[in-house]
Amino acid sequence: METELKIEDYKNTPSGAGGKKMHPHKFTLWVAIGSIIMMFAGLTSAFIVKSNQVGWKTIVLPKVFWISTAVIITSSITVQMALRSFKNREMSRYRMLIGLTLLLGAAFVALQWLGFNELWAQQITFKGSGAGQFLYVIFGLHAVHVIGGIIALTVMYVKAYVGKIKLYSSVPVEVAATYWHFVDGLWLYLLVFFLIIGG
Repeated sequence: METELKIEDYKNTPSGAGGKKMHPHKFTLWVAIGSIIMMFAGLTSAFIVKSNQVGWKTIVLPKVFWISTAVIITSSITVQMALRSFKNREMSRYRMLIGLTLLLGAAFVALQWLGFNELWAQQITFKGSGAGQFLYVIFGLHAVHVIGGIIALTVMYVKAYVGKIKLYSSVPVEVAATYWHFVDGLWLYLLVFFLIIGG
């Protein structure tokens, strides 16, 4: 009887070998990340092709973009700390860190806006042909994805105060943290790309 139970339990495991299947939300996230990577790969590839054309103008990135880089890196650290706090059921610390990540994300977007305004004041607009036009599109799309993350963090922050956590499932926090790390890494890639190729 014991052997039969063990065999039955073995058959009922998700992978048939004691493994676990990926949570649907995590799977959806990775599919979305794959799509976003393909989109930005296409945009940066187009940038490289265009940069070889006659009349191409390079730009110097505003210093405020370096400040925003420090801000988003810090936010990646705080969201990871929030995830750890949630898993340890340190809810007060979790709320504080999620709130801090939310503020840092908003600060990043605000700094990006200041950078765009500085570029515009330097007469770098959508007219003509140059790195500035691509920068508006690529950095702007990245900012949109950051705003999406901010919305998700806002929902989590509100739920942390008004919602009742019964099962302490860390999946939503893991998904949010993974996405936030992704937009952080994507920003670093774009920044280095523009410094090497667009400078």
